[in-house]
Amino acid sequence: MDGIDLAGDIDALLPQTQCTRCGYADCRAYAEAIAGREAGIDRCPPGGDATIAALAALTGRPRVPLDPGCGEHRPLEVARVDEAACIGVTLVIAACPVDAILGAPKRMHAIVASLCTGCGLCLPPCPVDCIELVPAAREWTAVDAAGARARHAARRARLLRAERVGERPAVRETLKEEGL
Repeated sequence: MDGIDLAGDIDALLPQTQCTRCGYADCRAYAEAIAGREAGIDRCPPGGDATIAALAALTGRPRVPLDPGCGEHRPLEVARVDEAACIGVTLVIAACPVDAILGAPKRMHAIVASLCTGCGLCLPPCPVDCIELVPAAREWTAVDAAGARARHAARRARLLRAERVGERPAVRETLKEEGL
């Protein structure tokens, strides 16, 4: 199996939360690093032991515990906005790797819980701390992962086109941060 096919197979096993806790820009970049033997199979907190076991079986590497430096495995959480405190900062929208946050400048934002991966990347840019992660009360499924992968790819394509009106400076910064 060559590196490109292996990276695709590895990417298919990852949960697609796009959380960056593994140290890579997204799940695909982490998959490519694993395939190229540049990264261990133990860096995905959202996937936890089940993902490590699947990656070990696929790659032939030994099963190891989750790297604690990347975080701990937790049940699925989703972001929730405190509507009364939200001041409509669009940096929060730009931070979501799967476009699960809806809103407009200086307007209350909303998070589509069924699309949220629980990555937590929306928390740091919120200046009023009105976003929290709460238990999702459901499991993350392969269907969720496929949808998150598709939304992340669509977002990247949109950023490359700089298609949103008034978003160009934010797009340049996001692309720079993602190494594009």
